Amino acid sequence: MFQKKLGDFSIFICVVASLFLTSQVSHAQKLAVKTNLLYAATTTPNLALEYGLNDKSTFNLAYGLNLFKYPDNAKFRHWALQPEYRYWFCERFNGHFVGAHLHGGQFNVCNDGFINTGMLPGRFSRLDQERRQGYLYGGGLSYGYHWLLSSRWSLEGTVGAGYARIHYEKFDCPTCSPITGTGVYNYWGITKLGLSLIYFIK
Repeated sequence: MFQKKLGDFSIFICVVASLFLTSQVSHAQKLAVKTNLLYAATTTPNLALEYGLNDKSTFNLAYGLNLFKYPDNAKFRHWALQPEYRYWFCERFNGHFVGAHLHGGQFNVCNDGFINTGMLPGRFSRLDQERRQGYLYGGGLSYGYHWLLSSRWSLEGTVGAGYARIHYEKFDCPTCSPITGTGVYNYWGITKLGLSLIYFIK
C-alpha cells in the first residue's frame, strides 16, 4: 500500500512540476536540466530543472525517486522534492551562488547489512534492527559554484544545511510486521549535497 501511494504521488508531483516549468520557459532566456551524480550514486534516479528569474536569480526544482529492492530485504525507497531560490553573485549560471530551499518526501527504509547505516542521521543509524516508514519536511540554506564547460554543458557543486522534521513508524520485520512504535525526529545538519551534470536548453 505504501509503495503504491508513494509511486502515485511521485507521478503526480512530476506531472505538476513539468507543467509548471513548461509554462515558464517562454519567460526564461535559459533553461537547464541536470542530474545529481552523488544522489545517483545511492541508486536513486533524479532530475532537476532550473530556469532564470532575472540576471542574478534562478529557481531550481529537484526530484528523486527510489523504488528498488536490494539483497536481504534491504530497501531505501523514497521520493524527495526540493525547490530552491538561488542568488548569483556574478550572473546566473556562472560562478558562486547562495540559495534557500525547502524539502519534503516520503520514505520506507530497512537494512540487513547492505546499507552503511553509519552514514544515516541519528535514530536512523539503527536500521539494521528495524524498518521505518514515514514522511519529512523542512528547509535550509545552501552555497554552490557553477563551472561552464561549453555553451551547453556545465558542472555544479553545492552543499546546504538546515532542518528536517521526520515523522515515522517502526516495524520489526522488513515486510510484514505490525507497527511497533511511532516517533518524531528533529534533524539538524546537511540537507543538500550535490555534484551535478547540467545541460542547457535554449
